[in-house]
Amino acid sequence: MPVKGRVKHAFGQNRTAGLSWQGWLIDAEVGKEVKTIAHGRVAYSDWLRGYGLLMIIDHGDGFMSLYANNESLMREVGEWVEAGSDITTVGTSPLNGNGLYFEIRKNGKAMDPAAWLKR
Repeated sequence: MPVKGRVKHAFGQNRTAGLSWQGWLIDAEVGKEVKTIAHGRVAYSDWLRGYGLLMIIDHGDGFMSLYANNESLMREVGEWVEAGSDITTVGTSPLNGNGLYFEIRKNGKAMDPAAWLKR
């Protein structure tokens, strides 16, 4: 897990307007450090509409992990990170409250984080 906490919204659960969650919203304290789930290189580290402060790690072989709804970003694009490295801190949003939004993508398609974390 990138941060300890209860999964408030899981992959595939209904959202609004016929949409479903593409990842997990993990309940965690604001300011709590978020760790990368695997070795990789920072592909994106900036604000993005709908995600807030967002960090994307490219793990190779088409896999990427996304960490959104952050209070701060601790790494820059191009930096290499090891599994378990601190990369962001948890933030809050008016829509979802405190917590980390976490996605795994394979070749651009969202997949259930549970499948990756079982590895």
